[in-house]
Amino acid sequence: MEQAVAAAGDRDVYVQGGYTAQKALEEGVLDEIQLHLIPVLLGGGHRLFDVLPAEVELEIVKVIDTPFATHLRYRVVR
Repeated sequence: MEQAVAAAGDRDVYVQGGYTAQKALEEGVLDEIQLHLIPVLLGGGHRLFDVLPAEVELEIVKVIDTPFATHLRYRVVR
């Protein structure tokens, strides 16, 4: 994370995937979470919220609902 922030300068750093997002939450460096819910359940992969160091409070920023997916954007409350 330190390398990504240093390389980005004043730009945002985008992370993708459950494992990376969990680590960023653990380190307290994740500002927003964007989730895309589709009407298909998969049985594999890393769970995004499987292991967290403590309760993480989220604030809704934006919700876009379409027939194919619901897009949710949250701000991490500190």
